[in-house]
Amino acid sequence: MSQAIAIAQLAGEVGEVPVGAVIIDRNGNLIATGENRRERDKDPTAHAEILALRSAGQALQNWHLNQCILYVTLEPCPMCAGAIVQARIGLLVYGAHDPKTGAVRTVVNIPDSACSYHHLSVLGGILESSCREQLQAWFAKRRQQRRDKTDLRS
Repeated sequence: MSQAIAIAQLAGEVGEVPVGAVIIDRNGNLIATGENRRERDKDPTAHAEILALRSAGQALQNWHLNQCILYVTLEPCPMCAGAIVQARIGLLVYGAHDPKTGAVRTVVNIPDSACSYHHLSVLGGILESSCREQLQAWFAKRRQQRRDKTDLRS
């Protein structure tokens, strides 16, 4: 999770919402990373999890990722939760719960719903304080920057 937090930090420094993801194979090797890139790529699907899943599939030359562990700093949204189930990830580990769009445990539960044919093991709240604080600090800084711009225009 520490690696995912570091990747999230890099995303935040370039103006993306600071979410990072890493995928580890069955031997404990880091095979893929992802960070939010929606702003840079002008792509609504460029979430950290999606990019990491794509990269892992390429690295393994297989879309079945059932022997892999995905670490992500924020509870996945509905799109990402669906993709994680489709990829058949063996274990999902996430940091902060997402009270607005969390689709694994908080708002909805896609992995355990009737539409999910793959049993996804989940560990939530891992290094939750660090992940939550990182997001809160980024959003606070962004709000302050917007206020500062508004004040300059006045």
